[in-house]
Amino acid sequence: MPVWYQATIRYQQPDDKGINKTITEVHLVDAVSYTDAESRIYDSVASNLAEFFLSKLSRMRLSEVFFVEDGAETWYKLKVQYITFDEKTQKEKKVPYNMLINAPDPREAYDLLKERLGKIQDYIITDVNITNILEVIPYEKESEDPLKGGNFRPLSEVKAEKTEQEG
Repeated sequence: MPVWYQATIRYQQPDDKGINKTITEVHLVDAVSYTDAESRIYDSVASNLAEFFLSKLSRMRLSEVFFVEDGAETWYKLKVQYITFDEKTQKEKKVPYNMLINAPDPREAYDLLKERLGKIQDYIITDVNITNILEVIPYEKESEDPLKGGNFRPLSEVKAEKTEQEG
């Protein structure tokens, strides 16, 4: 299950008049720990910015993040309550989940999430809130063969070369 970390970075950028202005950006990264999240943020952001400061890194509790191919760059956080029936108390129980989806406007975010959730269970979408998240960085699986592309030779060749040099 993915663990999402919200990172806030700050950097200086000159405006039209040449005066440095502090810019604050929020990125969301899927990582296994705070250290991994920090590393992945630095890898991602350093390719675009020479100097920046990671001012805040916190875990964001999300049950699901939906990437919509034709969606906008605006990310919405939606609160969904699943309705279950508790056999012991004989009452309905509402279990809240937070989900993230990109869309051009709140109505579209609501419709896109409803389409993805389908009619599997009873649920209510209670909140649709715009976020200040600029970029979402999902976990990407590393190549299956970590040695592929390296300059490696079989051990037998190395040993044969060493014995030729000694003898």
